[in-house]
Amino acid sequence: MPELPEVETTRRGIAPHVEQRQVVALRVRQPRLRWPIPEQLAQWIEGDRVQRIERRSKYLLFRFARGTMLVHLGMSGSLRILAADEAPGKHDHVDLVLDSGQLLRLTDPRRFGAVLWQENGTEHSLLTTLGPEPLSDGFSAEYLQQCCAGRRTAIKLLIMNASVVVGVGNIYANEALYAAGIDPRRAAGRISAARLERLTEAIKQVLAAAIEQGGTTLRDFVGGDGKPGYFKQELHVYGRGGEPCHQCGQPLLEVKLNQRSTVFCRQCQR
Repeated sequence: MPELPEVETTRRGIAPHVEQRQVVALRVRQPRLRWPIPEQLAQWIEGDRVQRIERRSKYLLFRFARGTMLVHLGMSGSLRILAADEAPGKHDHVDLVLDSGQLLRLTDPRRFGAVLWQENGTEHSLLTTLGPEPLSDGFSAEYLQQCCAGRRTAIKLLIMNASVVVGVGNIYANEALYAAGIDPRRAAGRISAARLERLTEAIKQVLAAAIEQGGTTLRDFVGGDGKPGYFKQELHVYGRGGEPCHQCGQPLLEVKLNQRSTVFCRQCQR
């Protein structure tokens, strides 16, 4: 699944081609994604300009004069900039045809993505319960300490909870906990303030580095230009179960937490 750095990479890739462009036509070939695409969407956006594209968590927000189109890439979705006459493939479900002679195409083989609408002056229900952005001032060590206080939940599951902080998916939760030296299984309420401060900084650093490098290469994700949109990072733990720890050389342990693969070093993470 594209995580926050991949979604931000997509936003940066498509924004120069889409912002301030008029939508000439909306073509919906498959309206049944994770949720049905609103039937009136074409009526709301055709003839209008995309003022800007923002990101909230893993949602891309296309700002129009009347409201906001929300796009989520789901498990395997991608957005690409193509010529307006580019023939669609089997899994190409939605096109935004632009006045530049290009189009923005949503491809989603598993159809777990979404294209939704939010009127001005309202907030979509999918956004109302989201926690702060991890790279914002709203996500601080003090805030994380408050969220962890008295909690028996494993710290990895807590930082992956979007109501606590958005965008810390499985890859980056593994990496941040390794950087902070914290066992992902440890109860959130049993971690000291000093260690939670290290974890806060690790989350920010890991995600910022991933965005700077363009995200982590995933098997079925392509960037806005139709090419791999980011470079392979050197991951310290994720996907490396049984391999030696980069710090101590001990084999990394791989377990399941809430059915998600979790890799860590028993020596370096306590």
